[in-house]
Amino acid sequence: MMTPNSLRHVLAAVMCLAAFLPKTHAQAPLSDPRLTWWSQARFGMFIHFGLYAVPGGKWGDKTSHGEWIRDTARIPVAEYEKLLGQFNPTGFDAEQIVLAAKNAGMKYIVITSKHHDGFCLFDSKVTDWDVMSTPFKRDIMKEMADACHKHGIKICWYYSIMDWHHPDYLPRRPWEKDRTTEGADFDRYVAYMKAQLKELLTNYGEIGVLWFDGQWEHNWTDERGRDLYAYVRGLQPNIIINSRVGRAGGDFGLDRQSGMLGDYGTPEQTIPEFAIPDMPWETCMTMNGHWGYNAADKSFKTSEDLIRKLADIASKGGNFLLNVGPTGEGKIPPTSIERLKEMGEWMKVNGESIYGTVAGPMPLSWGCVTRADAGGGNTRLYLHVNEPPKAGVLVLPGLLNTPVSAGVLGGGAVPANKLTRRDDAVVIAAAGLKADSVVRLDIQGTPDVAIPPAIKADAPIFVGSTTVTITSDRKDVEVRATVDGTDPVATSPIASTLTLKETATVAARCFRAGKAVSPVAKETLTRVQPTPAVNVPGAVAGLKFTYAEGAFKTVAELMAAKPVSSGTAATFDYSGHKVLTDWGFVYSGYVKVPADGVYRFTLGSDDGGMMWVGGKVLIDNDKPHSYHERTGDVALAAGLHPIKVAFFENSGGFELKVKWSGAGLAKQEIPAAALFRDP
Repeated sequence: MMTPNSLRHVLAAVMCLAAFLPKTHAQAPLSDPRLTWWSQARFGMFIHFGLYAVPGGKWGDKTSHGEWIRDTARIPVAEYEKLLGQFNPTGFDAEQIVLAAKNAGMKYIVITSKHHDGFCLFDSKVTDWDVMSTPFKRDIMKEMADACHKHGIKICWYYSIMDWHHPDYLPRRPWEKDRTTEGADFDRYVAYMKAQLKELLTNYGEIGVLWFDGQWEHNWTDERGRDLYAYVRGLQPNIIINSRVGRAGGDFGLDRQSGMLGDYGTPEQTIPEFAIPDMPWETCMTMNGHWGYNAADKSFKTSEDLIRKLADIASKGGNFLLNVGPTGEGKIPPTSIERLKEMGEWMKVNGESIYGTVAGPMPLSWGCVTRADAGGGNTRLYLHVNEPPKAGVLVLPGLLNTPVSAGVLGGGAVPANKLTRRDDAVVIAAAGLKADSVVRLDIQGTPDVAIPPAIKADAPIFVGSTTVTITSDRKDVEVRATVDGTDPVATSPIASTLTLKETATVAARCFRAGKAVSPVAKETLTRVQPTPAVNVPGAVAGLKFTYAEGAFKTVAELMAAKPVSSGTAATFDYSGHKVLTDWGFVYSGYVKVPADGVYRFTLGSDDGGMMWVGGKVLIDNDKPHSYHERTGDVALAAGLHPIKVAFFENSGGFELKVKWSGAGLAKQEIPAAALFRDP
């Protein structure tokens, strides 16, 4: 998995925007039949097991290590290889592990066939750095696959693209000064990796998921990711592949605008704040603070917390991949077993509220909601109650459907006179509710929730005029709108498209039979004058740049650093960096705008970056992150405008793309023909 230092929370803004961003060809839609079993399963087990289980997190006087121990403790390869002779997990029992997962309500298992240290838990014919070279001498992957096939659990492989042991893998760890890179051939490493993947996908029967990781270092590219995706699918056409087969898509593959690869996103140790429409995703999470076994780590999440996380994830349309780290003896730690048992007991009663459900139609202040088909054109809502409400009364504000019936899972039905309406809310009086109870509510038709219309325009600013679209996917509603900011009423004009020529605040609201059935949505669209172009006598093609070196964590640190060199470049070219990591460029010059209009600039970077247009910050994509794109809109007159871009590499991979669109231009990288500098 990623290092603790590299974990970043997915920004809520990304989640909000996800519904409005276009799909990419590499993203598998939810309707893809390959994803059917996976999206119905909702709950799986992650297993991190390998040589790192032997020291159990302890090296020297520190006990904080995990599966990254070779890196975090800076263990030379020769020293780390001694663990090979100590790996003898005689307590490992695949059937017991699989049954622990099954009894917990989990439907699939993802296990580390090879982690970043390169050690393989399977019998690989292309390396001796595997389990068959240990005293254990048993193919753990075969035993796991056989047990999963026997008990109806989908077996899935984790496989690390990064490899700290193979002589052809590049780059080395920054602290490895004793391992030469002379003669290393990354293409030869890729061939080795493909040979191992062929073993994993031809020797163990049907595999549900190929869960890649370790893709963020600079030698791995999206081009290689697309090739690997096609190779794996060629071996098992029905397999599902996660987003970490490529580097695009932000930290966890949830940023469609950046062009995620693979079939689903992989938020790590975090749950998105909102549902992500049409985006398959899976949160992976530890029970304590480590993925691999750490004997000193006793900070386990409670079963109540884990159950609520499972419900929260399912209510947003995601899967929950919950990790266990077997000990050096090959056993799941007792506390993890206890948590699995308690979750299983809850799932036996409430599993129908998780399996096969989709994201709920609305957020709830007191819990969350999942949704399923109730048959006959009706909908079943599962209301997950975090804490028992006062007087046992649940209120669902804004749910306009007629309630049909209700009951508590594992309990009795709610009497008809206890299922009522109060204005625009459904009210359920259910006796005997406990923490983490689930109430089943059947309603007529598809969910009709008081959600405001969507108001969309190309940008919040415009030159001359702009077109605004107002939409709602709700049935049997009229959308009425105003352009003076006042709340629409039943007699306001019905509107789906507006053409604005002056600044206006568009307000929209849904009505049904003359009654308002949604809150009011408002957006202000501002007419602006384009910034005048500048006169640059004798401007020549290209940009000026300065290059600096350092472990920059922010653009401000890069800007304050003393340059190592400077020069000119035709475009935003960073190929001239002189060290592998910890460097940055600052580019300055002019961009030539072809016509008056609003332009959307896009800055995609790995790691941090910022863009200034006309001397003002337009895009802030600062601080270390995986490849991620941000945008900014600005009104510009035809001609030259000052532009500056700062970009730094902190660790791992690096990439910079500067794009524009607008005024008749499709989104594209800014061409060299549009970039100029002072003579």
